[in-house]
Formats: sequence, structure tokens, C-alpha cells
Amino acid sequence: MRDFDDKAELRPPSQVMRLARMGCGHPHRLSFMRILMRRIRDEAWRFEVSDWQIGDDGVGHAVYAAITPQRTYSLVAFAHDLPAEKRSDRVIATAWDTTFVLFDGVPTQADVARLRDNVPRQEAGRVCETELTLSRANRSVRLWAHVVEALSEGRQPDAELLTEVGYLMRTTAVYGSGKFGCQDRAMIADRPEFRAPFQAEMLTVYLIRAFVLDLVEHMARVRNAAAVKLDPALRRSLGIGNSTGLGMAPFIMNHPMLINNWVAAREEALARVRSLTTFTPADQAAFAKLVDRAVANVAAWRSEHPVQVAKLADLKADVAKLQAFVGAGQIVSWDGIYGWAEDALSAEGCELVVSLLLEPHGEFVDELADCMASDEHWQIDGRQTVGELRANLEEVYGFAEFTDWSAREEQARVWYTSQEKLEPRLGERFEEDRIAGYEQPLQPARDACALWQDLQQTPADMSVSDYLAADPTYRHAVRRAQITSRLPYAEVRDNTIHATMLPIDLLRFKLAFFGARHFDPRSDRWLRINMFAGAPFPHELTPENADNWFYPA
Repeated sequence: MRDFDDKAELRPPSQVMRLARMGCGHPHRLSFMRILMRRIRDEAWRFEVSDWQIGDDGVGHAVYAAITPQRTYSLVAFAHDLPAEKRSDRVIATAWDTTFVLFDGVPTQADVARLRDNVPRQEAGRVCETELTLSRANRSVRLWAHVVEALSEGRQPDAELLTEVGYLMRTTAVYGSGKFGCQDRAMIADRPEFRAPFQAEMLTVYLIRAFVLDLVEHMARVRNAAAVKLDPALRRSLGIGNSTGLGMAPFIMNHPMLINNWVAAREEALARVRSLTTFTPADQAAFAKLVDRAVANVAAWRSEHPVQVAKLADLKADVAKLQAFVGAGQIVSWDGIYGWAEDALSAEGCELVVSLLLEPHGEFVDELADCMASDEHWQIDGRQTVGELRANLEEVYGFAEFTDWSAREEQARVWYTSQEKLEPRLGERFEEDRIAGYEQPLQPARDACALWQDLQQTPADMSVSDYLAADPTYRHAVRRAQITSRLPYAEVRDNTIHATMLPIDLLRFKLAFFGARHFDPRSDRWLRINMFAGAPFPHELTPENADNWFYPA
């Protein structure tokens, strides 16, 4: 790993871990889709459709194999005839247009038969240790029908309509890491291809996208044997949509060490870029072209939600300012670009600039992908004194020190788990009867303040082990305080149960690290995104295009 003697300071967590800034996240070189695509390129993975048993009615199964230097992973895809009245993006749905697993190895016919009996049922079925992920997806009905009709008639579909929607199917879940019987991540984390976070899930979505586009062309040929294929550029413009709700939000509070590593890697990358002392005319020209591509990406972003509409207005104004700034030719350094952005742009624009600054510098950014995983093991240091713990709390949770936790707006929300689906939910503390009794420990700022108050009556020289042995009520808050005192980006520096808290800020933060784009909130609690739009398909992937696809050409 390259050393930077005069590296710029990392941005403080008090800036980047506030909800308002987290909710302006943009994907970047260290996003998990990008990491996967670079590995596919560097290791020359091969792909093949090893089985295709889809009938003229669009029902059946297919197997897509990803062949790495050491192993083979197979997407086993099932296509179904789904009645319109059963189609839903809700997690409580019981039927889908397509269902999938990522199989560890090459499935036998007996494996496929077993999976056919279980995978279409999703949570109600059973999978085992040979399955790494479990997923499902539904059609964008209007666009699907349009594409099938156009191709069957020998013409290309409307490009504007494709841009407006962006995908032919959207997933409603990609489960992994031991859920519903899938292989636990701990059993595969030492495999190089899965060392970075969520690589099995990203591979699943990449292969789902290939299957979906093959399926729509298959259905066009069923209608007319003379049907044409999608134009390659139009085909690449389509990604896989995703509907994501509250189930993802608690992950950020429940995995503080992992979240720290994600953010620390990005902030280290930014600091390295800002530390570069040369900025040549060639750098100026290349960055100007990159900004033009970012402008095109923003122009294609659609949303009707008031929060996102306002953000998009800011972002469009910001990229216009950025174009003018870069075009003026007065940039003297990479750090100068960042400094200008912080002064001149909104948080939306500034976070986009962060992503753009990382883009040209893969030679010392990409290696940081190896630092983003975590086993989440943390043993409380019982030798720490109460005085030292109080100091930790004051340093990390100072933003909450003067919060009046008796005020209704400060404790308006309750995180809990639904009994029916075992999924996280967010309730209204003072409007829903007895809901507080089911509260999950997902309000670290409030609990840290309660711990701090409790410690005021405790001798400063008492050990943490003695304190917790006497009363373990705040054990979880002690653990978080110790983690965040050493891992500064581990904690959200905001009140996660405030009346005005927007869960979509948490969702966007995580999804940006996945590599998702075109965030489209449907409420304050769930949103739609697009994944792998613009990426080359397995049959057309080359060393030149494997990592140069994220922004429109």
C-alpha cells in the first residue's frame, strides 16, 4: 500500500456521519459493484449459460455460470407465470415473476429439482449451505410489454422510455449471509472473490440482469421468430431495479465496525487524492470529460418525491457550476477542486465531487477495497475506568449532550421487528399503543446519554467490568462507546428516533456503497434504485470497459 507523507486530513465523522450528509451519498470507485467488476476483469472470469429450460410461455429455469480461477458459482433462475393481482413490491408478497439462488458450484439435476420446489416460495421454502443468496424480482410491466412488442415487430424500443424506467425487472430482496438457510458469510469470507463486502450479492444481481435481458429477447422470439435483439447500447443502458425499505436501515446501527471500515476507506481515498501535488493540463482535460459524463448521469435521474425533487434541483445547479468552474481552467490542484466544492455547492453536489475525484485515481484508491470488511467481533474492555468511558461518551456523543430526551419530538419513533415477516419496522411512540415495549436498541445517541447520566453517580476509578457486573442495563451502549472511540466512523452522529428523521437517508447511504444510483424515494421509508445500468454484459466484457461504464459515455 502506497505511503503518503503529507496526506490531507480525513474528514471528521461530525461532518460525514450526520444523516443529512449520509443521505446525499453517491457511488464511487470503492462501491461494491465496481469492486466486483474489476475482479472479474483482473482474473478473467468466464461466463456461460449452462442450462436454458424456458418454455414458450416464459416459464421454466436457467443456469448461468460464473467461472473464476478457483471456483464456479451458478445463478439458478426460475421464471414464473405471475397473475397481475399477485404482483407486489411489498416484502409480504408471496409470489414473483422470477426467483433466484446463487449456487456454490455447479448444480446437478437433483439440485435444480430441489431448488424448484423451494426457491419460488422464498422465505416459506428451505435452502441450505450450497446456496449463497436467495432473491426474487418482478417485471416493470409497462416497459416489459413495450420491449417484447417492439423487438417482435423488428424494431428497437423507445429509448426515452427505457431511460425513464431504467430496468425491465426490479428485485425486492437479495438475501444472503445465512438468512433462510443460506451459507453463512463466515464460511466464505476467506475466499478472495468474497473478501470485500456483499460480493456474492453483487454477483447475483449482475447475473440476474443478464438472465432478464435474455428472457425478454426470448419472449420476443416466441411471438415472432424474426424478432430482432436489443441494440447493444440500449441493452447496456438497462440495469436491475431494486425496491428497498426499512429492512436495510438498522444494518447500519447493528454493524458499526463494518460501517466504519467502509467510510474510512472512502475518506482515506479522498485524503490521498487531495494530497496529490501535481495537476497537469491532461488532468484538467480528463476531469472535464468526467464532469460532462456526470452531468449526463444527473440529467437522466428521475424522481417525483418532494425530498428528492429538491435534491435533484440542487444537484443540477451544482453540476452546472462545476462544469463552469472546470471549464474556466483555473484549477490548481485536486484539493482545490474539493475545497471549492465545499464552499460553492450543496451537500449533494459536494458528495458527487468526492466520487468524481476518486474516479481517475484507481492506482492508489482501488487497493483500499481490501480494508472494507470486518468480522464485527469486539470484546468489551473491562479494564477501562468509568472516568475513561465518560470521556469516550463526551467525545463521540457530544452532539447529543444537550438534547432534551423528555421532549416528544426527540423520542417520537420506535424501531421494532414485525412478528409476521421478522423485518424491521418504524413506529410512532406516542400514537401506537404499547409499541415501546417492543423497541430494539437502535437509538444509540439516546442510550449513550442515559449511560452518561448513570455514570455521574459512579466513581471515576471503578472498572467497566465492575460497573456492568453490578448492572448490565447499558452494556450495549458501553460496547458502542468503546468501538466508536477507536473507530471514528462507526456511529451515526444524529438522533435516529427523532420525529423528522428520514429513514431514506440511511438507505441511500448504504446503497451508495453498493454502487446504486438514481435513488427514487417512494416515501420517507422506502425507495427504488438502479443497479449495474451501463455495465457491460458477461459476453461483451473487456479489460477496457470493465471499469469505465458507470457514467454515461
